[in-house]
Amino acid sequence: MKFEQLLDQMKSRMPEKRYIHTRGVAMTAIHLAKKYGEDTEKAEIAGILHDSVKYAGKEWLRNIILSEKMDPTLLDFHHELWHAPVGSYVAKTEFQIEDEDILQAIKYHTTGRAGMSPLEKIIYISDMIEPSRNFPGVDLLREKAEKDLEDAMLSCIQHSVTFLIEKKQPVFPDSFHCYNDLIQKRGKVNE
Repeated sequence: MKFEQLLDQMKSRMPEKRYIHTRGVAMTAIHLAKKYGEDTEKAEIAGILHDSVKYAGKEWLRNIILSEKMDPTLLDFHHELWHAPVGSYVAKTEFQIEDEDILQAIKYHTTGRAGMSPLEKIIYISDMIEPSRNFPGVDLLREKAEKDLEDAMLSCIQHSVTFLIEKKQPVFPDSFHCYNDLIQKRGKVNE
């Protein structure tokens, strides 16, 4: 399926503002993939499809999580997280995406996880820094993304976790595992 066809399908699934975000994520992902030597087509596909079921009904999302035996812990957290793993399932079943790296990038674009691939990091970061995003600190995250993928990923997951903690919201375990993994890979544990 051509990229424009995928984008057209996303347009019918989401409000205009989210469609602009989706295009921004895809373009940012292409840019970062080029910069860090990753496959730009995979980055574009994952960027386009990452929010494919963001506006699906909560009960439908819940039913897919249960019927497909996804991590039941998801149901203990805000339904805002559900669209990522269900979106990965939809990418595979509806859009016939078979590339596991693309599917994982979609699945973990909201929480991150330990052991993320470069493409997973690119989609996570792109979702946070694409041009229509506007929040305190986004410009610094954009600067970091231009210099070092690992540093940008660490800063993005740290921003997300801190934001949730400050709002007194629960943090999905994968996000903590992602943060810890990135810190441990830097050798900061014993300092």
